Amino acid sequence: MSQAPHVLDNLLYRCLRDEDIDGFNRARAGGEHSDLRSGDFRGLDLRNMDAHGLDLSNAYFRSADLRGIDFSHTRLEGASIAQANISGCLFPKEVSADELVMSLNHGTRIRYDRR
Repeated sequence: MSQAPHVLDNLLYRCLRDEDIDGFNRARAGGEHSDLRSGDFRGLDLRNMDAHGLDLSNAYFRSADLRGIDFSHTRLEGASIAQANISGCLFPKEVSADELVMSLNHGTRIRYDRR
């Protein structure tokens, strides 16, 4: 069972909660690493976030603005993108389009096709 989304207490998460995407990207480029798993990102504008290599498993993105984010090298297993704006996003190739539609429209947690 996945962990419920919650507010985290670390630098990278605070940047995202404050919608300081430039600060988030600078901190990551400077070597900052924080646990973002199960984070509550609902309703946030996260456009331009560098998601490469992040573990966002079990994260909650309801109604978030994710436009244009490249999640292709991001762990999203168990995340929910219910009602999020995902225009222009790239997702891991293991995640089927049907899985994304189910999460977007019904809030289901993203499962990976492990075939």
